[in-house]
Amino acid sequence: MTGTTAIFARIVLIALALLSAAFDSAPPRAQQDQPPDGSSIQLLHIQGRVHMLAGAGANITVQFGDNAIVLVDTGLAQMSPQVIAAIRSLSQKPIEFVINTSADADHTGGNHNLAQAGHFISGMGGERPGASVVSQIAVLDRMTASSEKDTAASPELWPTDTYDNDKWALFNDEAVFLEHPHAAHTDGDSIVFFRRSDVISAGDIFTPDRYPMIDTAKGGTINGEIDALNRLLDIMVPRADEEGGTYVIPGHGRICDRAAVTNYRDMATIIRDRIEDLVKKGRSLDQVKASKPTLDYDGIYGANSGFWTTDMFIDAVYRSLSAASANAPPPQEPVKPAKGSAKPSENYR
Repeated sequence: MTGTTAIFARIVLIALALLSAAFDSAPPRAQQDQPPDGSSIQLLHIQGRVHMLAGAGANITVQFGDNAIVLVDTGLAQMSPQVIAAIRSLSQKPIEFVINTSADADHTGGNHNLAQAGHFISGMGGERPGASVVSQIAVLDRMTASSEKDTAASPELWPTDTYDNDKWALFNDEAVFLEHPHAAHTDGDSIVFFRRSDVISAGDIFTPDRYPMIDTAKGGTINGEIDALNRLLDIMVPRADEEGGTYVIPGHGRICDRAAVTNYRDMATIIRDRIEDLVKKGRSLDQVKASKPTLDYDGIYGANSGFWTTDMFIDAVYRSLSAASANAPPPQEPVKPAKGSAKPSENYR
């Protein structure tokens, strides 16, 4: 072996050792518990008391307390047996709270099945069979309403406890905060923050592998979506260089940190601004699509097929902005101060 070859071999060995050490020191969010035999469910530990269940339709957040379990969203009904088996692989404690981040069927389909795997302990009325199913009140309104396009959800899936303001909180060995951003993905979204674990469950407000899913039929808007993403960023605290620290469990897709949410917010804002400019110029939806306002982001978030495509996203943004423009009050003429009156700024001196 020549001197050059020996040096190269040592470099390769050092690189392999460093790579091995990096995998050994992976953060808790990369740890994966073994799913039950034959299950398509993946159970991932994020940090603190919080895990994520993937593979049940929408992502499910699981918080394990000393005496009870809190779930955020419940996936599809047919996946409930596997979801329960995955939860029971780590804890036999009862499920006390189920929180729905929206009225979407892939987030609420397992409500009844999973609620029956627990009970709710009321401070006033004692113990009640079945977990408390919590949502913002607009979710209950959507699930109980029928229209020409949609039928009401089965009553056994309806939330049993709702909040009608912007915030709500509960406790399960750590504070759990719910916030209601107005008119984001829908008009009934909830952001759920597990304070001590430093994990946020964002529902479909944030889906890092696709464009924002704005359901205009259920009150969603692009401006509300961007406001909600900014609120996520307000809550999140990175460990270093915008990474690590607070983690987000999205409605669908991978676990993310602040850097990923920032990039997503920037994308949504840039595309919103492009389409808004075309709306103000009187362009039609077809003309907006022909201008390809998402082109430079399509490689990351775009899709030509599936339940949420790039065209559907552009359509939702266009309709949202067109409605906002139609409802905007006419511009007001500035009021000129009377001759000899003080300037506005002088009133505060």
